[in-house]
Amino acid sequence: MNLYSTDRFVLPLPEGHRFPMRKYAALRERIERALLDGEWADGERGEGDGPAEDVQLIEPPAATDEQILLAHEAEYLRKVTSGEISRDDIKRLGFPWSPELIERSRRSSGATIEAARSALECGFGANLAGGTHHAYADRAEGFCIFNDSVIAVRTLQQAGLVSRVLVVDGDVHQGNGTAAITRGDDSIFTFSIHSERNYPFVKETSDLDVGLPDGTGDEDYLAALARGLEICAARFPQPELVIFLAGADPYHGDKMGRLALTKEGLRGRDRLVYEFCEAHRLPVAISMAGGYSPDVNDIVEIHFATIEAGVRWNRGRGYRRR
Repeated sequence: MNLYSTDRFVLPLPEGHRFPMRKYAALRERIERALLDGEWADGERGEGDGPAEDVQLIEPPAATDEQILLAHEAEYLRKVTSGEISRDDIKRLGFPWSPELIERSRRSSGATIEAARSALECGFGANLAGGTHHAYADRAEGFCIFNDSVIAVRTLQQAGLVSRVLVVDGDVHQGNGTAAITRGDDSIFTFSIHSERNYPFVKETSDLDVGLPDGTGDEDYLAALARGLEICAARFPQPELVIFLAGADPYHGDKMGRLALTKEGLRGRDRLVYEFCEAHRLPVAISMAGGYSPDVNDIVEIHFATIEAGVRWNRGRGYRRR
């Protein structure tokens, strides 16, 4: 099982910027400790018996122009990579433009491609960043330059590795860019469960949208997610891969959320998705998507729990590629 980290490719931000860039390095460091200290020991070994040899932490290659153009318009790619974007573009994105921004975005998209390849090979893979679901074919939005989920799916489709893919978006914000890019594409089914009154304030139409009221807690959220997954199975039978955006921002302490899930509720969310994948014999690739708690440790704990649960679950189910 491969986990892909891109935090070496640092996006320079002005002092006091609201995006918690530190979370990516902190998550990678937490996973490194788990691997080295034997917390994820595999097979019959116990805690502290050495590293988990079936889990690799890897730096991904950058997504190529050809891969990015499977989801984005050529003129947009040219404009954004050359820095020819307007003040309005920058405002909509929320990041200052820099060459480092483009390299990091390419690497993050490459990480989701590789996580999806890992999932197809052994059942599970993860991008320790990504989930940039607000990026449209022709524009950036909401901290998102390139739509890594669509790039990854279409790269694998072009290679003949998959035909039908289910995107389960558990970020607190609707996956508007993903919905818009894949509109009319019957090979990709988009399911977004999100805060209805939160950003983006003008929603796109996913294949399945579950918009939740402010303050929704664990019980109601998990019931809505379970119903949504049942609908996915009925409307989109026999996908070959799941892309799961495991946002930390439905957490009650998140400053950009409007929902009220606890950490245990988020672990329950992850379990429901993993159980769905097991029931339908599906590989799953994870990306981290949003997380904006004032305490970065909360974000890291939530994301770490998602990855740890995925590693242990996949190891236990004995995945075999179809």
